[in-house]
Amino acid sequence: MDYQTPFTIIGGIVALIFVLSMFKSSFFVVHQQTKEVVERLGKFHHLANPGLNFKWPIIDKRVWKVELRVQQLIVTVETKTKDNVFVKVPVAVQYRAIPDRAADTYYQLTDDQKQLTSYVLDVVRAKVPTLALDEVFEKKDDIAAAVKEHLDDTMKNFGWEVLSALVTDVDPAENVKAAMNEIQAQSRLQVAAQAKGEANKILTVKNAEAEAESKRLQGEGIANQRKAIVEGLRESVKQFQEATGVNAGDVLRLVLMTQYFDTMKEIGVASGSKVILMPHTPAGMADISDQLTKSIITGEEASG
Repeated sequence: MDYQTPFTIIGGIVALIFVLSMFKSSFFVVHQQTKEVVERLGKFHHLANPGLNFKWPIIDKRVWKVELRVQQLIVTVETKTKDNVFVKVPVAVQYRAIPDRAADTYYQLTDDQKQLTSYVLDVVRAKVPTLALDEVFEKKDDIAAAVKEHLDDTMKNFGWEVLSALVTDVDPAENVKAAMNEIQAQSRLQVAAQAKGEANKILTVKNAEAEAESKRLQGEGIANQRKAIVEGLRESVKQFQEATGVNAGDVLRLVLMTQYFDTMKEIGVASGSKVILMPHTPAGMADISDQLTKSIITGEEASG
């Protein structure tokens, strides 16, 4: 009895430790926004919800932790457009596990991100080749909508819900971007040249109109000036004739001679002028007289 007592105590302690360890392993904590897959003897048994959970030792096993938070996967797809331009199209997919079907995410797929990547590649490479490069930029939302629709329908079978798919960029090759920028630059230069040409045309027309108006006014001024001179001469001749009774032709010649000498005087005394008088005789005034007479007659006809 004395030899058996120590072994009994030791055995009891070992058994107690074993029971306590089993008891401890039977309880586990699942964190918020998380579920855990629990199997019983290798078969799916239940999903453990957030909080304190119990499982039977040995026969129950925690095999997978499922995150319920939204996850993001960015897939960069390199493909060719309808006009044979290679582009890179990054697609950001936001997805999460469906809470009630969280177990399917473990049993249906071995790698959810690889599966999602394959579907994104398939949809984008089917959609983009039907569009020209400019249309790809314009219809990014259509491409994203096609990706989301296809992924959502497919991934629900595997316990995943696709919340959104975003085409974040369209990135053609550097030489293509340089060519596109050059086309835009030349187009804008063409528009600028057209605008400048129209402005020059308007300016030229306005200048021509202004010059024509200026010449018209100048001609009217000269005509009015000549008319005033003729009227003044006629009035002078008329007054002198009435005062002296002299012939009108003689009066006109006298006035012309007076103006002739006044003109010579003004030319001679003008400041800074250099005058060379050529040999001439006042008899040449007869021609000037005839010309002025004709002008007077023309002026009278015009005023009449």
